[in-house]
Amino acid sequence: MASSKEYLDFISDQLSGLDEITYKAMMGEYIIYYRGRIVGGIYDDRFLVKPVKSALALMPDAEKELPYEGAKEMLLVEDVDNREFLTKLISSMYDELPAPKPKKKKQ
Repeated sequence: MASSKEYLDFISDQLSGLDEITYKAMMGEYIIYYRGRIVGGIYDDRFLVKPVKSALALMPDAEKELPYEGAKEMLLVEDVDNREFLTKLISSMYDELPAPKPKKKKQ
């Protein structure tokens, strides 16, 4: 089941207090970026984030779920209605996320 554009719009609106939130559509799902780093994504209308230490500290009881078969487990964000919490969650994760890989130059 692919994620709906409506759910993406809802999550994007909930994260609108943060600068530089972007997304990329990928195979019916959406990868969510914060300041150029992948924080998680929307999979089957679920908001999942990477299980970094700060996310685990803020959501110690979060369920670990697979975004898709063969992927690594991610944390299910259940409190998506709480803008303040989402802003704190995403901003606290930033320093733990890997920097994007440099793009290869075409020859």
